[in-house]
Amino acid sequence: MKKLILFSFIALVVSSCSENYSNGERIGLVTQFSQSGIMWKSWEGHLNLTQTGMNSSSAVPFDFSIDNDHEDTTVIHKIDSAAQFGWKVKIIFHETMGKNWWSNRGKTNHFVCSLQVLDRDPIGNIFGNSRSNVGQLSNGGNDSMYHIRGRALDTIYVVIIPKERVKP
Repeated sequence: MKKLILFSFIALVVSSCSENYSNGERIGLVTQFSQSGIMWKSWEGHLNLTQTGMNSSSAVPFDFSIDNDHEDTTVIHKIDSAAQFGWKVKIIFHETMGKNWWSNRGKTNHFVCSLQVLDRDPIGNIFGNSRSNVGQLSNGGNDSMYHIRGRALDTIYVVIIPKERVKP
């Protein structure tokens, strides 16, 4: 009976473990990135997801880790720079299932494979100018010629419903 239970447990563990449970990508701004842990130090991050170029407060934030078994220093440096300078990035990740029981690879099951920088100045590009152009005047010193252009990123519909009139 003990052998049957042991065999069943081993079969369940082996069949349920998957290195690539899911693959995907998320776009946003890295707001936290640090190395933490008591026994196993791991790099952990937090990504605020964006929609149409702006932060989305309604979406669930995305927590990710750098895999301790396959640590890539170039990805770590890119993520650290993105967090420090506020770059908009695309994180390409894979999710494991059953392969990180003791959190020895990272605190989450979402491990970053690569990172692509999409925009190094997302705030400046919303208004049609970048940080490098701020303060430069278009006609050599005349402030009246300095214009900040904008563009529509999203549409908001407002519905105004009048109060019903109460008759006395």
